[in-house]
Amino acid sequence: MHRWGEVLFAATGLAVASPVLLLCAVAIALTSSGPILFRQERVGRGGKSFNIIKFRTMVCNAREVGGPLTIGADARVTWVGVALRKFKLDELPQLWNVLRGDMKFVGPRPEVPEYVRLYDEVQRAVLLVPPGITDPASIQFRNESAMLQTVEDPERFYVEEILPQKLAINAEYLEHRSGWRDMGVIAETVRKAVLKI
Repeated sequence: MHRWGEVLFAATGLAVASPVLLLCAVAIALTSSGPILFRQERVGRGGKSFNIIKFRTMVCNAREVGGPLTIGADARVTWVGVALRKFKLDELPQLWNVLRGDMKFVGPRPEVPEYVRLYDEVQRAVLLVPPGITDPASIQFRNESAMLQTVEDPERFYVEEILPQKLAINAEYLEHRSGWRDMGVIAETVRKAVLKI
């Protein structure tokens, strides 16, 4: 029943948000060359890889000219991409990932394989459940890009400081997860990450 509820809400979300999805797609197509959607390999439940789907917010060769992290006012982000990221509109296509069963609405955010390989046995517990569009760690580190801009070695800081904290937050969430808490995480995501209040 829980799975069917996720499917129903994801399908409803895609239908309701279709005008916004269309506007985002048109804006991307008219202002930069390349595909409208961005697919990236992430690691999900049981260590199984899948392609997460987002609206493309960077130039096409972003990975070739920079790493997996977005740092501060990253020059690779297009001006439309800046607006999409600000209000998390680039994340809307992940409703399709929920429909496919790759993700849930709430669960540990899936990481790229190169960072998952660094997890110790305790940290790998986050791979026992489906990943999510949002989680408590994403809310706490919603200004991660700005944080990385302030350090000399952003990737090292992410791996040694931010990533372990995210995993610890999500481990605590998994110990006490419930339907009510998930609803609270979604509400908090909308309030802090989308509406900025």
